[in-house]
Amino acid sequence: MPATEFLITKIIATLGPSSSDKETIKKLIEAGTRVFRINFSHGSFSDYDKLISNIRSVQKQTGIYVAMLGDLSGPKIRVGKVIDGGMQLKKGDKIKFIKNEIVGGSTGYDHAFSTTLPSFIDEARKGEKILLDDGNIELECIKKSGNGKDAALHCLVKSGNLLSTGKGINLPDSNLTVPSLTDKDLKCVSYAVENGFEYLALSFVRSGKDIKVLKKLLTDLAARPKGLGKTGGDLGFSALFDDRYIPIISKIEKPQAIDNLDEILEETDGVMVARGDLGVEMDLAEVAILQKQIIKKCSEHGKPVIVATQMLQSMINEAVPTRAEVSDVANAIIDKTDAVMLSGETAVGKYPVESVKMMNRIAAKTNAYVKSLDNSAEKLIKYKGPLNRKAAIARGVHQMARDMNAKFIVTWTHSGGSSVFLSQQRMEVPLIAFGENERRLRQMSVLYSITPFYMKQPESGSKFIAEVDRILLNNKWAEKEDPIIIVASDPITKKGITNRVVIHYVGENIDG
Repeated sequence: MPATEFLITKIIATLGPSSSDKETIKKLIEAGTRVFRINFSHGSFSDYDKLISNIRSVQKQTGIYVAMLGDLSGPKIRVGKVIDGGMQLKKGDKIKFIKNEIVGGSTGYDHAFSTTLPSFIDEARKGEKILLDDGNIELECIKKSGNGKDAALHCLVKSGNLLSTGKGINLPDSNLTVPSLTDKDLKCVSYAVENGFEYLALSFVRSGKDIKVLKKLLTDLAARPKGLGKTGGDLGFSALFDDRYIPIISKIEKPQAIDNLDEILEETDGVMVARGDLGVEMDLAEVAILQKQIIKKCSEHGKPVIVATQMLQSMINEAVPTRAEVSDVANAIIDKTDAVMLSGETAVGKYPVESVKMMNRIAAKTNAYVKSLDNSAEKLIKYKGPLNRKAAIARGVHQMARDMNAKFIVTWTHSGGSSVFLSQQRMEVPLIAFGENERRLRQMSVLYSITPFYMKQPESGSKFIAEVDRILLNNKWAEKEDPIIIVASDPITKKGITNRVVIHYVGENIDG
């Protein structure tokens, strides 16, 4: 791995028809992908089986650790079947949603449609806005008729377009009581646990209660230790050595999530700024501001954050992105998000590998610029007990790294907690995390500045430093007398404690 591949901002690529084979997955990893998103909204479990097998096989070939992020569908409401070719809705048209399964636009149902969540008909209110197809069609609820199975929701078309089968339905003004996890989601959670996914993304989060539901389910499935409540700064890693633990990434895409953001950040393990539905359900002009506010709040809470949706959207069909898209990616990186995510660009696009290469280029240039500004400030989030020691050490290492102009920060990690705290300092210095817990190494692949490497447990701190020197010099990642900072426990074999920081010059003699 060349030194240029010590990524600061991480790249997440969604797998799909354009990127499911081993050869493409390998190219995606080599181009800079460190997390693969498997979208449970599309495909079958047999499809996912193949993707998982290909990811793990290619990871072994490349020797580069990558994580798998399972994205739960959540209660996404969609339009039912519509006649072939769709139906053109015009401004001023009146349509209705009914509870029976029908083919919208067919004989007898020329302006009637079914939905995947018929209960929303009972909960929507007169005067509320309803958006179809990512906002391409806007409706206003004007009345209800009938009761029970015969209930119908009548709407006025405010802005028309072509409506076809399966298009999404968004209700930004409605407070639906639909559960956060559907029956399909429950099956996908069990599948993710059985197949060792590193992360789960929870869609359409509205409050902390939604996260608690998934936490309990994961606990019942032995994928979240009993007693592990709120995590922060370290993703809960410091107290954990369990290989089955799956952290939760909450997707912020509902107005209610913005209203309850502090509560959500207290409960969740990480956050995704899901700009697709967020941009539909809220004023589009607010999305950039909300993104910055969410990233800032995640930093304050010590929570990893991902920015997603339409980052290089034009590269689904074009080999080169727009200038605006490049600026969009760069701005998310300047705000110091942990990762940027590609969706359709890699899942169904014509240029999946080129999209990752482009994002990597943007990240490299932008991070170099951010580093040149030298305006980052170390931060301390106070915790009770041992976590506060790790947080304080991380803050001190940040200052040392700037004073020494450190080439690398190096950690020996048992659980990964200290490495995550260091990541949260947002230093533009590559952080190499050595350890022998391979699942934890994969989980750290999504985090800012961390590059995980496997190493067997060293016998002593001095032998660890000597081995680090050997690896850095043999791979030409560093030269003799380059300053590095090493963070570990003393003795290095002791778990659950980080209490040693060494300022080391590569190649200097280490006694003991």
